[in-house]
Parts: sequence; C-alpha cells; structure tokens
Amino acid sequence: MDTNHQPVTPDILSAVRAGDEAVARELVEMLYPLVISIVRRHRPRLEAEEDLSQEVFLKIFTRLHQYSGPRAFEHWVSKIAINTCYDRLRRQNTRKVMSFAELDTEEAQFLGKAERFDTNSPASIEGTPGLAHEVLEKLFTSLKPKEQMIIRLLDLEEKTVNEVCALLDWKASRVRVTAMRARRKLGQALESLEQSTVLLS
Repeated sequence: MDTNHQPVTPDILSAVRAGDEAVARELVEMLYPLVISIVRRHRPRLEAEEDLSQEVFLKIFTRLHQYSGPRAFEHWVSKIAINTCYDRLRRQNTRKVMSFAELDTEEAQFLGKAERFDTNSPASIEGTPGLAHEVLEKLFTSLKPKEQMIIRLLDLEEKTVNEVCALLDWKASRVRVTAMRARRKLGQALESLEQSTVLLS
C-alpha cells in the first residue's frame, strides 16, 4: 500500500491503543514521512534527526490516548513534532551573536555578493541556494528558539498566521509580534556581517 498518502483511520488508532504491534509498526511507516520532514526543517543544527524523530514517535505513542479529534490525526502529530523540536532548541540554548569568523570562505564570498536581505522574508536571500541556506542557518543562532520556530513556519514554510496559531496554540498577536522582532534581529545580524565583509574585502 502507499503509506505516504493513506490517511490514518479511527480503526488504525483503535488497534494501536489495543496493543496491536503490527498495526503500530504500520502507523510508524505511515507517519514517518511527515515526522522526518518536520524534524529536518526544525531540528537544532547539532541534533541528529533520527534521534529527534524517535523522541517524536515516543511522544505520539505515549500520548495517543489524548487524541480525540476533531482535527486530523496528522495535524495532532505535526504539533507534537514541531513542539518537540522547539523544546530541543530551548534546551540547547544556542543563542549567540553571529560573527564573520564563523563563516567559511564560500559563505563569506556569497554574503559579499548577495543582494540586500529582505527582513520581511528571510527566504528572499538570493544566490546559490545551498550557501544561502547555510548562511541563514547560522544567522538563526542569534535568535531565541521561539523566534527561530516562528520564522521557519511563516517565512520558510509559508504558513499563514492562523496555521501557526493552530500548531503552537499561540494567539495571532503573539505570532505577529514575535515574527516582527525576529525579522528585525535577522536584518541587524546580516547587516553586521555585511559590514564585516566590506571591511575585510
């Protein structure tokens, strides 16, 4: 069967709750593409994706009795995965001031040639996609964990404010204010790096 597209039915959940191990393995296979995609987008840079995915699945199965709808089961799983990544970000507490010395040669060259950064949309960094991603990931370390999460959801995954509110159980005003502050910080961090690039060029 196509485990990537088959929806999780109430019968499957009932069987898992009843202790059917075969169905539990089937459920893992069905949910794995969703979970791993979220983990890859939101995990802390130094966190192994498989370890974090296992933690997500552990929470899913230990909290399965808490799910009662009405939202789709996949939405409930997404909330667990995103919040697990958020918790890991908070525990690592990697917030710091980004410095030019942390960039490798290619990243520094890319930054020197990049067009002006749009603080309203970090995804707008132009240039080689791989280098843009690496520079952006390093810039993210200057943000608080909640700010990183909001920017990833709104600007990189292009979710709406309402969708983010549903995933994180936040009010819309909190999402908007957090995003505004995070974008301003990213803009300031990039401006500082650009100035360093000019001085060293």
